Amino acid sequence: MSSFVDHRNNSVVSVDEATTKDGVTYYTINVGVGPVNWNVLHRYSDFLELHEYLVSNHGVAKELLPPKKVIRNKTPKFVEQRREALNVYLKNIFNYLRLSMPYEFAHFLHFHLYDIYFLLQELAKTLYLEGDKFLENEKSHKFTPLELHAITQRLKAACPPTEKVDQMYDFSHILDYCSHLHSVSVEGNYEKYGTSNIIPNNLKFSLVPFKSLVDLKILGVPMECIESVGTLRNTLMSLSILMANVVSLNEFLLVDILHKDPSSIADTVKWKKLTKVNFASNNIHQVDWAIKLVPKLQVLNFSSNRLTELCDISSLHELRILNLSMNKFSACENWHAKIGNIVKIDLSQNQVVSLQGFSRLYSLESLDLSCNLVTDVEEVQHICKLPCLEYLWLTANPVASTIDYRVKVIEQFNARMGELCLDNEKASQKELDTARVLQALRIVKEGKIPSFLENNNTSHSFHKS
Repeated sequence: MSSFVDHRNNSVVSVDEATTKDGVTYYTINVGVGPVNWNVLHRYSDFLELHEYLVSNHGVAKELLPPKKVIRNKTPKFVEQRREALNVYLKNIFNYLRLSMPYEFAHFLHFHLYDIYFLLQELAKTLYLEGDKFLENEKSHKFTPLELHAITQRLKAACPPTEKVDQMYDFSHILDYCSHLHSVSVEGNYEKYGTSNIIPNNLKFSLVPFKSLVDLKILGVPMECIESVGTLRNTLMSLSILMANVVSLNEFLLVDILHKDPSSIADTVKWKKLTKVNFASNNIHQVDWAIKLVPKLQVLNFSSNRLTELCDISSLHELRILNLSMNKFSACENWHAKIGNIVKIDLSQNQVVSLQGFSRLYSLESLDLSCNLVTDVEEVQHICKLPCLEYLWLTANPVASTIDYRVKVIEQFNARMGELCLDNEKASQKELDTARVLQALRIVKEGKIPSFLENNNTSHSFHKS
């Protein structure tokens, strides 16, 4: 971003071009502040309105602005002459007002969009007028990287410039507002911002101003942009880092820690209240030791990454929901020793071929294996005795295209077959009746008594012929 305060003597303006669209002539103003530049389009009437204000309030000579012309003001020759005159006018005004830089003039040049201090003045004004209403409604706010960068740079200023006399432009309104927010989202971008050469994802910022934050969502912002998380380790409960090309969890969890050595990590860097973590749509190949920095974790989402196996996360005693969809899992061996008392697993759109690894997840209530490579219906034998399992998805597996697929799956759940919701649908009475027949045939073949005959509440009976 630009910093006019720091580059006041290295700033230029010029009117370089005139274009006509739908009978209206626009003049292109190029603004350069140090290494940052952008352009602004204005009609002559905009110049006239600004000039009238500057004449009345800042002692600008009235005759400086080229006069208005009523007739033949659209000819190319006249337009070019006016452009040259406006160029001289703007340069003179800019040099005259360089030290004071009135708010209205800065706004005319779009400093409020691209410059740190004028952007903060605009934000402070908005929050002064409407901040209380925002906080009353939801206590959430969506920030741009430019706004967070501007706030961060302003906090770093050793001797900040004198604010405007009008209190509504005071920086304290921004800090007060940030300290009360409960939810914040930040969306990055690698495209140039507006008409400038500013790339949002090249701007660094800190999360220090947020003292009460509970929920943080970061979309498409590289972790190297974040300088510090401030006190978030003591307040944050829900974290989402999406489409940020993250490779390791510690890229954010330890973003402000210089030495990321697991042997030297203290309790002070643990995320004490964080219960929900979403790192979907990143580039994570493995879940590393940094997961232990979130001891209270209950919901973990690693959807759309590059995971092939699950490490030991049994230390997360409160973890209940695990989303690993759209990864590269094929073998899921001994997961009961890796994930503890899990309740819900989403492994849809992977390459899983066997269900054996889930056979001892006794707390499991929901298992989504849709869009995998399970081919044998007998794989269900590994999970049919799980006492809490109620929801199972096998749709879009090869096994789902076999004859009587649903009945063959339901039948293996024995007395609990009526409780199972398979592929988002509970068994119909016809499916249950057919499953019981299949079960009876299976039991006879194996020389055992069907489990449903041992149930005194059953409404079915079979008689020997």
